[in-house]
Amino acid sequence: MIKVAILGASGYTGIELLRLLAPHPSVKVGFASSRQYAQRPVSEVFPAFSGFYDGLVFRDPEEFKRIKVDVAFCALPHGASHEVVGPLLTTGVIAIDLSADFRLKDEKVYKRWYGDHKAGDLLRKAVYGLPELYRDQIRKARLIANPGCYPTSAILALAPALKRGIIDPGSIIVDSKSGVSGAGRSSSPDFSFAEVNQGFKAYKVGCHRHTPEIEQEMSAIAGKKTTITFTPHLLPVSRGILTTAYAGLKKAVTTDDLRALYAAFYEKEPFVRVLPTGAFPDISQVRCANFCDIGVHVDEAAKRLIVVSVIDNLVKGASGQAIQNMNIALGLEETTGLMALPIQV
Repeated sequence: MIKVAILGASGYTGIELLRLLAPHPSVKVGFASSRQYAQRPVSEVFPAFSGFYDGLVFRDPEEFKRIKVDVAFCALPHGASHEVVGPLLTTGVIAIDLSADFRLKDEKVYKRWYGDHKAGDLLRKAVYGLPELYRDQIRKARLIANPGCYPTSAILALAPALKRGIIDPGSIIVDSKSGVSGAGRSSSPDFSFAEVNQGFKAYKVGCHRHTPEIEQEMSAIAGKKTTITFTPHLLPVSRGILTTAYAGLKKAVTTDDLRALYAAFYEKEPFVRVLPTGAFPDISQVRCANFCDIGVHVDEAAKRLIVVSVIDNLVKGASGQAIQNMNIALGLEETTGLMALPIQV
């Protein structure tokens, strides 16, 4: 049985890791940290886990130094993994970081968006954990940088078109909408029920921290430096991301051509579902599941590609993808523990 630790287990991504790992046939959660709930039973703090984690108690993070595990999920706030990951790697543990701490390869870019990095030497050692693009590297990785939720939806939406060279990399616009859980378990009034309910707004226009991550990966796919226009929005729902991506076409293609290209590109991907021509996804059809659903369209008059993708920001956008990466790195069947159907209603 593979023993795992979850550092930061009482945040939304930590809770989702606990939920998804409970039925995993090859894994046992041996350590779960939370400063807020230290020494309290997991199933007392989160009654939904009663019968699954009755013997597991939240521990202070400092206690992790005395624990031996095979895999550590770092579900910590941005910046908190800098000093944690290095010592982990010296013990042979596979570290899967769910923050932004190791996603960017250029330390100067990281500093511009997040501040100083205390483990900059590890940035280029980390493998970007998007299985659809980096599965072979993930198999050999010891440090996996789990992608952000917005980047996952945007990159999967545009990767086939970029890879095949049918769109202009300098024309990309990414318009995304996320549920409130994407902001974490924050006490900020901006994310309270009264502020969010019956509202819908753009935020961090032109300055969202996921922008350089999306640009980094799209540049790698396109083989040239790529800049994008990215605008996130806050939906009055608990979870889910819907991204609509636009790009100018370099070649004349029809919607059927585009759909066939996407279907072939993702043919062997267990968690990407390309919808039939004329169909577009709803966040409800991926809720609580590890799928990314994609619909495509060509605006022939404007010579523009339009792609709509949806994910659950806490699953394929965070914890589910982290488990997918763990499965690959450990040589397990990639879909293990992740094939539960979405909750449509």
